[in-house]
Amino acid sequence: LFYDTVAEAVAEQGAEASVFFVPPQSVKETAIQTIDVGIKLIVVITEHVPVHDVMEIREYATDSDVQIVGPTSPGIITVGEAKLGIMPGNMFKPGRIGLISRSGTLSYEVSVNLATAGFGQSTAVGIGADPVVFTNVPELLHLFEEDLDTDLVVLVGEVGGVQEEEAAEYIKKSITKPVVAYIAGLNAPQEKRMGHAGAIIQGDGRGTAQNKVSALQEAGVEVAQFPAE
Repeated sequence: LFYDTVAEAVAEQGAEASVFFVPPQSVKETAIQTIDVGIKLIVVITEHVPVHDVMEIREYATDSDVQIVGPTSPGIITVGEAKLGIMPGNMFKPGRIGLISRSGTLSYEVSVNLATAGFGQSTAVGIGADPVVFTNVPELLHLFEEDLDTDLVVLVGEVGGVQEEEAAEYIKKSITKPVVAYIAGLNAPQEKRMGHAGAIIQGDGRGTAQNKVSALQEAGVEVAQFPAE
């Protein structure tokens, strides 16, 4: 079925969630329209969304009590129940491990490795790798901490940004469930520009893979050297 507006889809089908594939310059208007008609869960697949638009949308969504993930997100999957996005469902297995990933492809690889080892996932979330995202790692850790279907959380991070360092501080203060992590980019050459927009290292040393690993280990998180570990 096709509709000209989100409002029509909500009125006729009772839609409760939305996935965006619109061009980056249209994300802000689309998000506001979607939030205004009562949608409470949004996944933004679109890349190259202007940072200022992301900040405005995040504030508007927060004020409206809307959960929004992305941009550049591969999606969300609650295994065996529902999927929003482009995640390949056959790479996930039902279980009790929550997965938070800044990298789409690494989320698939880690999930396959977990499933092969006999461990399934409750919910997997790809948050996107932009400098500013709608829902960050500490916020998702809070949700998994409260999720009765999750016993342990796997965090997949990467070089750039400070979300993993902030997550380490949050884990120390507020997380009681076990957290394990993998950080990509330990062998990234210094002074080399990396691919994602979020792969920016700050002048104070934060943002490097080494600093993220150290911060997480200090918070009691076991950090794997390889995705398969």
